[in-house]
Amino acid sequence: MIAKQLLRSGTSIGANIFEAQNAESRADFIHKMKVAAKEASETLYWLILCERSTYPFDPALPDNLTEIIRILSKIIATSKG
Repeated sequence: MIAKQLLRSGTSIGANIFEAQNAESRADFIHKMKVAAKEASETLYWLILCERSTYPFDPALPDNLTEIIRILSKIIATSKG
């Protein structure tokens, strides 16, 4: 169940960023990037659950995702300005 949720939210990040590249307006671009950031946050949640489980886990994954979240936040802030 966790793997399915992780796959859905994780792949949604890229899909929303890809969609934002064809946004109809700046507001639409910002909205799509915000959705990508929300999906990244959800993905981080699922990664934390995986990390706390008994299954093998790459501890670099949450750090990498946190960096993606920072990048998305910067893009959103820059786009608003």
